[in-house]
Amino acid sequence: MYEPKLWQDHVTEYEDRYTESRNDDGTITHTPVEGEVIQQGTPQNAKNFNHMEQGISNATELAALLTITTIHGQQAIKDLQGETKSVSMSNSQQYPFNNSKTTVALSEERNHLDYTVEAEVEECNGGFVGDIVVSEKLLNGFKIAYTGSATSVKVKVYVKGGFY
Repeated sequence: MYEPKLWQDHVTEYEDRYTESRNDDGTITHTPVEGEVIQQGTPQNAKNFNHMEQGISNATELAALLTITTIHGQQAIKDLQGETKSVSMSNSQQYPFNNSKTTVALSEERNHLDYTVEAEVEECNGGFVGDIVVSEKLLNGFKIAYTGSATSVKVKVYVKGGFY
């Protein structure tokens, strides 16, 4: 766990006061004349700066991890949300033949084909429904049919997932 360091200014009786001495090589050396030290400051050294850098690094990693977690949570919610469609199918052939296969367009294109389609029969006329068959799934739609002798069937279709 990161523990913040409280930095203190170095406060002296005389600020920015120096003595000047000439060196043999022609250069000048300035030596601080602080007077009395009123408050000892926090040393500006590698140990203290590296402590601060480690805290910044830890905070950055945590922020990235929380961002990824949030994105994954949003993706999971989007995958749980679905769409509902009402689909009418008709069959003009005599049983056991059936030409009820109908194309259903999705309102939002999926990212992959791993989405589920569930159908609930709402109306059936002129015979029995048989099985509801979903086939030819694409990113933007699928085909749906029934296998029975009915002349028309209306189903409510629930599509879920396929985004992440």
